[in-house]
Amino acid sequence: MSSDGRPPKHTAPPANVRVVEPVPYASPPGDRVRRFFKRNGRKLWWLHSAYALTLGIVVVAFAQKGFDHARWLAVSVGAAWLLVVFFFRVHGSGKQQVHVHAAGGRTKMLVFYAMTYVLKNLYQGMLFFLLPFYWKSTTFWVDNSWFVCVLGACALLSTLDIVFDRVVFRFRALAAAFHAFTLFGCLNLVVPALFPDTRTLSSLLIASAITTLGFFTIHVNLRVFGDRRWLLLAAASLALVVGLTYAGRRAIPPVPMYVSHGAVGTDVLPDGRLGMEVRVLHPDVIDKLVAITDVVVPGGRGDRLIHVWRHDGHEVHRATEDTSRVSPPSERGMVRLRSTIGDRQLPSFLSGAWNVDVETQDGQLVGRASFTVTN
Repeated sequence: MSSDGRPPKHTAPPANVRVVEPVPYASPPGDRVRRFFKRNGRKLWWLHSAYALTLGIVVVAFAQKGFDHARWLAVSVGAAWLLVVFFFRVHGSGKQQVHVHAAGGRTKMLVFYAMTYVLKNLYQGMLFFLLPFYWKSTTFWVDNSWFVCVLGACALLSTLDIVFDRVVFRFRALAAAFHAFTLFGCLNLVVPALFPDTRTLSSLLIASAITTLGFFTIHVNLRVFGDRRWLLLAAASLALVVGLTYAGRRAIPPVPMYVSHGAVGTDVLPDGRLGMEVRVLHPDVIDKLVAITDVVVPGGRGDRLIHVWRHDGHEVHRATEDTSRVSPPSERGMVRLRSTIGDRQLPSFLSGAWNVDVETQDGQLVGRASFTVTN
């Protein structure tokens, strides 16, 4: 503003000077990429989680091709076990993990995410592969149905990158519990795959013992076992877990066995099939009942199977395998059980809900056929 209050006049530049408009600063490609990831990093993680879930569904479809692929789980289990132990030796747990990352800087964080990425892929492959086997072996809704629900939750959790990185593998106890459940579920399937005709209870107890050892290796350094007190603690823990597993065996599905078909009728055809499969019938037409169940046993015939007839939850008749096992028509990897209940075993009051349970000799429920008697 001039002294007389008028705006200053713009003077023209000299004739030999060219005025050029300022050119905006162009940031390097690397800076643009970093800004993009900073703005959209969380969205990209969730997008990757959706991709991981889709990949898990593909693994489920692959698992349907057969039980023979289950032996490869042993490789994934071993790799995940070693990587988890190494992970917590390098990064620590909880607040210690934060301090290690702060001291190690960007390199340490990149190693952290690389290791969790590999672990997530290993767990996703194992858990989604297990799902169809446990789904078939589960009888809904009874004592053993909880296992496949937790298995499904763990499979879904393994696809949630942000939760997995910032919660599960932030704390050693959570990661150890997650790993122990996955390890236990895998070994139940791996043992009969590697050693056919293994009794289901034996697989269960072997899996629980190895899982206990795996839990210890994540929490303590192997050098401490030079102290006799640690050895006693490990032995006591091993005995406790194996004992609890034996006591709770009915609450765990007997993978890989499952009932492919089961039904109840009143007569049997010459080829071994039921002449009529019933779901509801009147007590006046009952003089005897016949149950036939086809049990798929891809892990071999290590278990003795029996039929247990129950009326309104109360056991009425238990057929031994010697009297109930019959040969299925040219079917490999399958056992057909047939049992009959007649006037001597039938209760005086027939109305109510009936189940014919297929159980192992150790009481694990393989599957059931249900029907109702009503007036």
